[in-house]
Amino acid sequence: MFHWLEKNPFFFAVAVFVVIAFAGLIEILPNFAQASQPVVGTKPYSTLELAGRHVYIKNSCNACHSQLIRPFKSETDRYGHYSLSGEYAYDRPFLWGSKRTGPDLMRVGNYRTTDWHENHMKDPVAVVPGSIMPAYGWMFKNTADIDTAYAEQLTVMNVFAVPYNAEIPMADGSKATVALADTVEGARASALEEAKVIAADMKDQDVKDKIAAGEIPEIVAIIAYLNSLK
Repeated sequence: MFHWLEKNPFFFAVAVFVVIAFAGLIEILPNFAQASQPVVGTKPYSTLELAGRHVYIKNSCNACHSQLIRPFKSETDRYGHYSLSGEYAYDRPFLWGSKRTGPDLMRVGNYRTTDWHENHMKDPVAVVPGSIMPAYGWMFKNTADIDTAYAEQLTVMNVFAVPYNAEIPMADGSKATVALADTVEGARASALEEAKVIAADMKDQDVKDKIAAGEIPEIVAIIAYLNSLK
């Protein structure tokens, strides 16, 4: 067999390729599978955070902002630790992006506050002189779609086994649970309670009034999402 391969260079090359490819897969796949597991501290999005992610996608925020910090000093100095694949375990779809008209937002929750996001969304130039980002005034008026966010949570839990209602290890050694409501009414109630906490740090009185009336503006949902990016 080996003598025959030595006399046929084409088939010999194919055999070498197959052997090397197989060995490469054996070496790479287990590490890839391990790296794709959720890193400690990564937890599924709450209903409000997921609704905010929908607002983020609907307004094409990912067209100007990436969520992928590359392992280069110039990036880690500015944005923080480089991104790990396991940090995206609950992202569907991924929002890595390939264009940075604005800064990367992978860890924006570590250095921006609710108050900052509120002012920035309302009047970007007043917060960041020279910014070309448009104002998103309609987010203060539009109502967040909590029902669709809850439907997505049910889907990913049943289809992709996302561990809602399960204890998840955190970086400090503690355990955290992202509870999933049993009904859509329960999801609305839990999202509203989370929204009240965010609205308490906001200045816009109309937003506060809407929350008090049981309505969640899109601005509150997207801030919840941005605050979760750490």
